[in-house]
Amino acid sequence: MNRWFATSIVTSLVIAGAAASAAQTGDTGHGEEHFNTRLVGMHDLQARSAYQPLPVRQGTRRILYVGHHAGERLNPLTGAVEPNGTSVVDVTAPDAPVYLTHIPAREGASGAQMVQVCAGDALPRAAGGRFYLLRSNGNQSHEVWDVTEPARPAFVRTVAEMGRTPTGEQHTHKNWWECDTGVAHLVGTADGWRAPRILQIFDLADPAAPRRIRDFSLPGVQPDAGGPVPGGSGVHEAVSLGDRVYLAYGTSANGAVQILDRDRLLRGDPDAAAPLAASPAALAFPQIGRVDLPSFWGGHTAMPLLGVPIDDYADNRDHATRDFLFVVSESVGNACQEARHVTLMLDITDEAHPLPIATFQVPESSGGFCGRGGRFGPHAPQWSMEPPFYGKLMVVSWFNAGARAIDVRDPFNLEEVAYYIPATTERTDERCAAIDGVETCQVAIQTNNVEVDDRGLIYLADRADSGLHIVELTGRAAAILEN
Repeated sequence: MNRWFATSIVTSLVIAGAAASAAQTGDTGHGEEHFNTRLVGMHDLQARSAYQPLPVRQGTRRILYVGHHAGERLNPLTGAVEPNGTSVVDVTAPDAPVYLTHIPAREGASGAQMVQVCAGDALPRAAGGRFYLLRSNGNQSHEVWDVTEPARPAFVRTVAEMGRTPTGEQHTHKNWWECDTGVAHLVGTADGWRAPRILQIFDLADPAAPRRIRDFSLPGVQPDAGGPVPGGSGVHEAVSLGDRVYLAYGTSANGAVQILDRDRLLRGDPDAAAPLAASPAALAFPQIGRVDLPSFWGGHTAMPLLGVPIDDYADNRDHATRDFLFVVSESVGNACQEARHVTLMLDITDEAHPLPIATFQVPESSGGFCGRGGRFGPHAPQWSMEPPFYGKLMVVSWFNAGARAIDVRDPFNLEEVAYYIPATTERTDERCAAIDGVETCQVAIQTNNVEVDDRGLIYLADRADSGLHIVELTGRAAAILEN
């Protein structure tokens, strides 16, 4: 595996020492724990509660964009207290991240959890040589920034203002931007729809001139529907790959997973009078397959793993190579005050009939995680579908159990091959839970989202203000990437 620094042994000792000196023990925190991983670099991100890290290649530089939860912190670069927005960090040298700028949330909003970046050279109708950031702006809107000069971002325009549900709820959430087509799958609230999060699809091939394509959700969520609302809180996120779009609903309860024909989703039924209407027929038209999850599990992410050869099936004439969907249900209750959440693998070789074939869990007893404080359970897998991770390892954030690397080469037999749990620091925030009527608060790491890059690095963003951790694999886990 490539190295990004000449004196790796010395750097390892310096970082390990820094981590140890920052670590807290007992009821006030915990130290670093790792298996087949090594800490490469870290940054406190101005102690802002972090959601989504996104590494981007911009010329010869590697820039990390980090979306943050609501809140506010002092920005030492400006001397002002700013509402949380987007951190921009140069990680070209991952052992020495450089904080370039903070883009505060705008117009009274707080937080900008979601970030996507496309190069203008890839987008069909954008200016060449530019880079564009698509982000949420609190729960108010989605917007585009020009980040060609990462340290000097420039606002381009608002893409969509959020509406409200009949009960007054207003949300934004995770976006997926197809850089090669410009189609952006935004998640947020539209006026009158019965769930706070629906899919709002835009043509962003020219980021300065967005065009709304349609609004979408499960039949029964549309404004004129009645009865129970399917899919819990609504769409959590979309993942687009080839001619399919995979939707996860419900986040942590009453979830569903949907496989959609992308062309049917974008164009609708050509024989219908209103192909893209918010009607039961129009909403059902793109669906190829669907799985409804138990009431105590939700759909946070549905990540496709397609064309996987199963070694043990090599002599079978049919379906020795298969398609799968990796699904995560998000933990939301501190100190295990909820049902246990898991990740599960669906066999979607027959897309109309998805079948659960495996689960992965972190045993609570392996670290006494219910007693550590904060959330224990899965949150989100990596989004990258590039080498060297894709099809080999899936990295999943697990809140107080850090980041877990799962061998997915045989989806029927999932195996953990590495993990990394950062040490808490003096800036790590506590998390509270009421247990038998008594509120207990503890300091614990809360690894929120993870992402990977083509250098073999893993980026961990912490929800409890501990910042950014950059990790590489070692041992057997590193060997899997290299083979």
